[in-house]
Amino acid sequence: MAREAGLSRTPESQSLVQSDQRPTYTPPCDVFENQDEILLVADLPGVTPDALTINLDQGELTVHARREAKQSPGNVSVMEYREGDFHRRFAVPRGIDGNKIQAQLKNGTLTLHLPKSDELKPREIKVRAG
Repeated sequence: MAREAGLSRTPESQSLVQSDQRPTYTPPCDVFENQDEILLVADLPGVTPDALTINLDQGELTVHARREAKQSPGNVSVMEYREGDFHRRFAVPRGIDGNKIQAQLKNGTLTLHLPKSDELKPREIKVRAG
């Protein structure tokens, strides 16, 4: 990933915050870059699309999701998927076309496509003779 174009984490994106009410988790994310877009893939197990909010504001991309507790059909022996919030922020480089960002949540995996504007895309300069 090119440093000048790729997403970078904000300082707050690293920690797990435990409060008296709900824990907040930092979801693991992978970021890929090609000449046309930056692709962000985040694991959000147990999250539904209506419990997910994605915002882009002044160069900062924020992903926030809520996972609610599930009703157990019996006595709980082990519970690893607890209710809680997911929160992650990234600094987005200039040149990302915010109007064309697309998000998909499938099987607990969020995929965000952040298309580059033409100014960020590599291009070949034609040389004229003479």
